[in-house]
Amino acid sequence: METTPDTPAFIPQIRLYQDWLRDRRGLRFDSYDALWRWSTTELDAFWQSIWDYFDLQSPTPHSAVLASNRMPGAQWFPGAQVNYARQALRHVAAAHASGQPAIISRNEKGRHRELSWPELQRQVAALALHLQAQGVQPGDRVAAYLPNVPEAMIACLATASIGGVWSICAPDMGTHAVLDRFRQIRPKVLIGVDGVTYGGRDHDRRSVLTELRAALPSVQHALLLSDLDARAALAGWADWRRACARDDAQTAGFEPLWLPFDHPLWIVYSSGTTGLPKPIVHGHGGMLLVALSLKVLHNDIGSSYEPNSWGERYHWYSSTGWVMWNAQLSGLLSGTSCVIYDGNPGGSKERPDWGLLWRFAADLGVTFFGAGAAFFGNCMKAGLQLKDCGDLRRIRALGSTGSPLPPEVQEWGTAQFRALGRPDIWWNNISGGTDFCGSFIGGHREMRQVPGQMQCRMLGAAVQAWNAQGQSVVDEVGELVCAQPIPSMPLYLWGDQDGARYRSSYFDMYPPGHGRQPGGGNADAAMGAVWRHGDWLKIGADGGCIIYGRSDATINRHGLRMGTSEIYSAVEALPEVLDSLVVDLEYLGRESYLPLFVVLRPGVALDAALRARINGAVRTALSPRFVPDDIFAVAEVPRTLSGKKQELPIKKLLLGQPLEKVVNRDAMANPGCLAWYQAFAAERAGKQQDTGPAA
Repeated sequence: METTPDTPAFIPQIRLYQDWLRDRRGLRFDSYDALWRWSTTELDAFWQSIWDYFDLQSPTPHSAVLASNRMPGAQWFPGAQVNYARQALRHVAAAHASGQPAIISRNEKGRHRELSWPELQRQVAALALHLQAQGVQPGDRVAAYLPNVPEAMIACLATASIGGVWSICAPDMGTHAVLDRFRQIRPKVLIGVDGVTYGGRDHDRRSVLTELRAALPSVQHALLLSDLDARAALAGWADWRRACARDDAQTAGFEPLWLPFDHPLWIVYSSGTTGLPKPIVHGHGGMLLVALSLKVLHNDIGSSYEPNSWGERYHWYSSTGWVMWNAQLSGLLSGTSCVIYDGNPGGSKERPDWGLLWRFAADLGVTFFGAGAAFFGNCMKAGLQLKDCGDLRRIRALGSTGSPLPPEVQEWGTAQFRALGRPDIWWNNISGGTDFCGSFIGGHREMRQVPGQMQCRMLGAAVQAWNAQGQSVVDEVGELVCAQPIPSMPLYLWGDQDGARYRSSYFDMYPPGHGRQPGGGNADAAMGAVWRHGDWLKIGADGGCIIYGRSDATINRHGLRMGTSEIYSAVEALPEVLDSLVVDLEYLGRESYLPLFVVLRPGVALDAALRARINGAVRTALSPRFVPDDIFAVAEVPRTLSGKKQELPIKKLLLGQPLEKVVNRDAMANPGCLAWYQAFAAERAGKQQDTGPAA
């Protein structure tokens, strides 16, 4: 690997792991495919190797690795005791002695902070003792309404250290959306911020906090973090700074509790597109194993104080409402310096600035730079030149997720880094989900890169593409299933007493036992069903993977099925198109009707020439069969708070279902745009009544 003077040679982490398997286990693999097959058939041996390789510790031994291979209901490492916070804080002495910080943060106003490892440990201990003094016991929920600031990480680790169950919502969410989540889990403690700065504007959140406190009678203690106004106060709210100021012998001697392997760590939420969001509970042990395996072996993010990855600085832009915040936090588990940004990555509406995050990364010496795929696309469309954003040569890896990364965007980024003198830039494109707080498909630093593809299925993830007959297929698009359990799959959904909602969400599509034999084949029905993720996936003969969008938003044109992402890739490659949404209104035997909605650059009109270019792009990239029946210019594409396009709700709306039945406004990032689609649906319904069934 070609390096700059400031970048170490850096042997790939997955190579170090394979060397360890060879030296300690006598295991040699001729290919990644062979390694992956071992990891998904010899589940006990693989996950025990992860435990040992990362030197996870327990005061009591585990009696088995996978005591019961059932889905749902797998039992992992019974008898073991762990703690997520303990694993993070075990690096304090070594990381600090090497001069590496724990967290580096900056916000839109330029406020720069560095938190040392000893100070992180002290503040976690102080807050943990404060929470215990308020009566927080293991299993009690601590809910937070905080932005992407160091305090959010501190609060999460403090909660985990005493066995509390953490849950967070981002301050860009309104009162109803937050209550839809927090009411379900009945928190004992609420931590909130008085306001945030985003897009160049200050947003006061004190009225929201007052509403939240009034609507959550389970809350017995509230903590206020002042981010906008140090003098701000709310009646009945304790001050964050005072809670974290303690520095005495008890603080210095504090140690996180040892907890059962499957003790609840945090509650995250599904998007809640059409109903209440699912409160998904993950456990300490499962998250430790999967986060370390993903972040280190596949994302190739090393410890900042190890010679092989000296000075590693890990940044993945995220809000606290996206699971990538949890992924960013996991950097601490292996002693990695986390670099976080609080604010709009694209500047303000009045002054768009897609170079902002890049300058931030250059200034702070980021080595791994991650963001949503849409961010990279926006940078390309804005005509950004990375050579104008400072010295970015320390960046050796780019992470992308959230939606498929179009090939032309990856090629743009590669060309930009080549111009910077980094022809070896590695794209680590991943796909997973909040549901299991991990990735099914991702990167491998030693494998070849193909723009538009992800490199491999993750170790331990028995991912397959299944056709309509439930058969595993290669070089064909099929349903993404995971045929074997992963330790970070949910323990349960909060409040789902009989597990019915959990089973219906992931395990009801295929019969129990079908495809459940490790390595392939059917097994006893008592083992349960495979995990059906809801994505269209194609696995190539070389192991490369492509996600084609959500399988419940499929386009079916004259017998040919297509994921929406391929249309978006073709359409959004046009410089005039900023965003797009397509839905197929084929339903119950009706002929397909395919409207395409496009967001255009300011000043661009949807005239006949542009329509022709859009149609031509689809025709060339896919097939004439997928050319849209109509194209409409819209102001916005409706998206969830986590940025996903709301294809299915718009499809249901256009098929005649009432708006309030198909979408939850409080789960949306831009609910104001729905009025246009509602009017469009009504107009279309009126035309159908006048002319009969629509084509």
